[in-house]
Amino acid sequence: MAWFDRLRSGLSKTRSAILGEATPVGDAPGDAPGAAPGAAPARRARDWEMDWDDLEFALIGADVGARIAAEVVREARKERERGTSFRDALEQALLDQLEGDRLRQKLRRVGFDLDVTRKMVEPAGKVLMVVGVNGVGKTTTIAKLGRYWSGHGKQVVFCAGDTFRAAGSEQLAVWGERLGIPTVTGESGSDTAALAFDAAQRRIARGADLLIVDTAGRLHTKHNLMEELKKVKRVIGKADPGEPKEVWLVLDAVTGQNGLEQAKRFNEAVGVTGVIVTKLDGTGKGGILLPIARELGLPIRFVGVGEQADDLQPYDAAAYVRALLDAPAAA
Repeated sequence: MAWFDRLRSGLSKTRSAILGEATPVGDAPGDAPGAAPGAAPARRARDWEMDWDDLEFALIGADVGARIAAEVVREARKERERGTSFRDALEQALLDQLEGDRLRQKLRRVGFDLDVTRKMVEPAGKVLMVVGVNGVGKTTTIAKLGRYWSGHGKQVVFCAGDTFRAAGSEQLAVWGERLGIPTVTGESGSDTAALAFDAAQRRIARGADLLIVDTAGRLHTKHNLMEELKKVKRVIGKADPGEPKEVWLVLDAVTGQNGLEQAKRFNEAVGVTGVIVTKLDGTGKGGILLPIARELGLPIRFVGVGEQADDLQPYDAAAYVRALLDAPAAA
């Protein structure tokens, strides 16, 4: 399945949540979203109409947030009154929230022919620290990142620093063995900061391109998670001055607006430089990307739209909006 088809399929629940009340206007041949390979061509709506109040409520339900939803509807209505089709008006309003006029104008000039798989997402520096609460898929996401960069010719090292979660360190070690990526591990309950220090030194000794450091998402009650993460970041800097230049936060899309509070706390503690949003395929709350980009001002680096390794995709605002608004099949 092509990357855009996977993205479109992964956003199907969010698309249904937003466009469930849409009325198709006109149709054109095309494969319906999620159609089985080889299925007869369906009819896809060229455009649709929708009550503005219904749209605003739907956007709020998709976790866009009340303020942003109102702004999207207001701007889309203005475009619609100028004669723009409903779909194009909504697309432009969403893109303005995510990227502003620059990307919108680019789309108008060249059309939708962007292929995010052709440009590698490359973190700054040599050490990437990955943070997030337990259950968001952090360790699995690190494994997918390692596979992604290894596939682009990068020499990667893992640090299995989630030593406070049962079998957390072992989980990443198993992934490392499968992928052929060296993994620095420690015993359960061992000091994550000391392990990260050792891993940073080993990356330098190996001459590897990138060290990805896993971290705990929850500590025993006598520890403070944020203070421990600050310590890990400081210690990495002692082993490898200037690092880590990147701290990426993994958020579970299913948590929706609750993820924004998580992001604020992690950002205050360790200075988050990027966000990965996982499990978009499992929720109708995929609109959470808008407040992440708009309210937090944090760049979204990757999105997860499935369980397979290839389902962790570099984020592209134009592709996200186009997949989100893939028109419903005409009745």
